[in-house]
Order: sequence, then structure tokens, then C-alpha cells
Amino acid sequence: MKTYLKFIVLLSSLILISCEEVVSIPLEESEPRLVIDASIEWFKGTEGNNQIIKISRTSSFYEENTESIEDAQVRIFSENGTEFKFLHQQDGIYINNNFQPVLNGTYELEVNLDGELYTATETLIPVTSLDYIEQLENGGFAGDEIEIKAFYTDPVSTEDYYLFEFIDEDISLEIYEDEFTNGNQIFGYYSTEDIEPDDEIEIQIQGISKSYYEFLFILRSQLGTEGGGPFETMPATVKGNIINKTNPDNYPFGYFRLSEVDSTLYIVE
Repeated sequence: MKTYLKFIVLLSSLILISCEEVVSIPLEESEPRLVIDASIEWFKGTEGNNQIIKISRTSSFYEENTESIEDAQVRIFSENGTEFKFLHQQDGIYINNNFQPVLNGTYELEVNLDGELYTATETLIPVTSLDYIEQLENGGFAGDEIEIKAFYTDPVSTEDYYLFEFIDEDISLEIYEDEFTNGNQIFGYYSTEDIEPDDEIEIQIQGISKSYYEFLFILRSQLGTEGGGPFETMPATVKGNIINKTNPDNYPFGYFRLSEVDSTLYIVE
């Protein structure tokens, strides 16, 4: 795993050389690690039968593409013992078309690859519905950007955690918990200088577990404001909930989680 220190050394070196000279600095290579992106999402109003899991392997510093894993055995078991096999389609994407989601049901993920067994257990978290969308014109630091507020009513009787996705040309992720807003109507917030009238923005609210909320909170702290994906190189390793039962030191990146999702498509005015 490349460290933050190596990144600073690389950046400092590039500043000191001529901008016209192409330099490739040898870096200490770490062993590639498996990445298991197992996000099971049940959209309200659907049966939730069609689900995908993505499996890849990390690459070296100078390589942009990850290695797709095509020969893993991927299964999910429900708490009553029902088995759901995920079959490889292409580019490390595994698909199951008969998944049976049950709110608050417990599921176990198993991935067998190269003689090693990776497992994780999670609960399918329900989510409240979106109430309505509000658009204002005074967003951003200067107060001159379009801002979108997606309102929802937090249930009073449960401890809840939420993931918001605002999907425009890019994907903006926001996480919330209800420690100080329990039982109230509140909102997820989205504003960038790139929002224009007639843009179509898909808005999703997802129920997530406390452990996944904490995982995303740490990732957000690591990534700061520079963007990037959740499995890109960071100053320190952030482990998900998937463990290698055969060889614990060879742990994977990624997370196994199950979420109910409410979504809507909003057209910017």
C-alpha cells in the first residue's frame, strides 16, 4: 500500500524538476489486494431480485486500471439458509437474478478465490421515503450557486444512518446520522457550481448500518476534499467488514452492505 509520505516525496520531486521533463520515480511496490464491492441495493417499488457484486485487484501506482477477477465463486446466504449464487458476466461483475431481499434480514457473503475464503455478515437496512425536493439559488460559499435539498422524515423510534447519492455528471455522496435530528424532518444537501437549469439529477436516500456509516466517515476524512473513489490510495489503510478466514493478513478492500433505497429524478429549474 503506497503511503501518504511517498506521495509527498513524489510531489516534491516533480516541483523541483523542469515541467518539460517526464520523470518516472521508482516506488516500492506492495502486494496487490483483492477489492470486493458488494453493495446490495433494494429500490422501493421493485422486487430487488437483480443484484451485482464487483471484484477486482489493486494495481501499481502508475497504472490507472485495476485487474478484473473473473474466476471467483461468489455466494450470499440468507439467515434461513437460502443460497444465492452470483455468476461472472464480464469485467469482474458477478450477477444474481433471483435475490430475495428481506428488511432487517441478516445475510452472509462468501467469496472463494485461489484457495482462500472471504466472508462478511450484514443486515439489510430499511430507509424512510423522500418527502419532497426543494431548489434554492443561494448555495455555495458565495451564495450564488443552485442548491438542492432532499427532505425526509427521520423515524423517531430507531437509530438511523443514511447515505445520499446525488448523481449528475458525477456522483456526490453525503452521509448523515440522526443523533441530533431524531424524529424530525430534515434534508440531504447538494450544491456545486456546475449545476445548470434542465440538468437531470438522480437523488437516492439509502439506509445504512452504523458500522458502514463509520467506515464511510473514515474514508471521507482520508480523502478530504480532493475527491477520488473509496478504494483509491489513502494515507492509512481503512479496512471494511470483509475478512479473509483462510489468511487474515491477506485482507481485502471493500465492504459488504445491504440497503433499502428510495430514489427520484429531479430536473433543475
